Amino acid sequence: MDKELLDAGYRVYTGEKIDVYFNTALCQHSGNCVRGNSKLFNLKRKPWIMPDNVESTVVQQVIDTCPSGALKYRTK
Repeated sequence: MDKELLDAGYRVYTGEKIDVYFNTALCQHSGNCVRGNSKLFNLKRKPWIMPDNVESTVVQQVIDTCPSGALKYRTK
């Protein structure tokens, strides 16, 4: 886990090969995440982020489209 991100207000969603970090305070609701991959991001599900549902390369590609920086990832 990345202590620096957690200290900055990010919440971690742990996966086997990759962790996803989300900071609700930074989110601009562009929707790139949920439109990018509904298996990874699904607002109707808890937890709404499930990193193991897709390949880690897909996680990276979708998160790289986040304009606000609210989403980050760390590979393992």
